Amino acid sequence: MEKEHLIEIANTEMPFGKYKGRFLIDLPEPYLLWFARKDEFPAGHLGELMRLTLAIKIEGLEGLLKPLKKS
Repeated sequence: MEKEHLIEIANTEMPFGKYKGRFLIDLPEPYLLWFARKDEFPAGHLGELMRLTLAIKIEGLEGLLKPLKKS
């Protein structure tokens, strides 16, 4: 994981769907797992960030990203 990706995960808003406007790190784990089970993460950079977000949540590392959030 790159530091830049972690900063993006902490500060990028979900651009669509039920959780539109929430930061990626604040998305519920079951929502991310739904994308994973269906193998339907969005294409491109957003999908990559969502996959990384899921990995962070599975490992219980969300707390490491909280200091990276911009106010």
